[in-house]
Amino acid sequence: MITLSPIKRRLLYVTVFEIIAILASTFILMLLSGGEAAQSLPVAIMVSAVAVIWNFTFNTIFESLERRWQITERTFIVRSLHALTFEGGLVLICLPLYMLWYKVGLWEAFVMEAALLLFFLIYTFVFTLVFDKIFTLSYQAEVDGEIP
Repeated sequence: MITLSPIKRRLLYVTVFEIIAILASTFILMLLSGGEAAQSLPVAIMVSAVAVIWNFTFNTIFESLERRWQITERTFIVRSLHALTFEGGLVLICLPLYMLWYKVGLWEAFVMEAALLLFFLIYTFVFTLVFDKIFTLSYQAEVDGEIP
């Protein structure tokens, strides 16, 4: 295991995650659109940037609402609401992008987004699992007895 500080770990996580995500999204969009990488790579980069910005914005708003509504525990219901509203917002942002970029209708854009959502559900789970096995936080290493 490699031990990193929390900020280095987060930066490495998002960098590696997004690089792989852009490459995989490009391939998926190529398959769905029947186009080439030169057409799908720019939209994959745009969607990646949108997802990172939306993630930061959404979580800032969500945490503000948690404080305002005095939600102190992230229960299954709170986590489910978080996931559904995050993904719903991302869909609303990305659908017009696919429609304009690929010159397709709402249904075709929705199929593209649904395919990517399914991919990211599996990818995020597997990536995080593998990442956690390789890169640990300094306090985790202390608990495990790896750092004196």
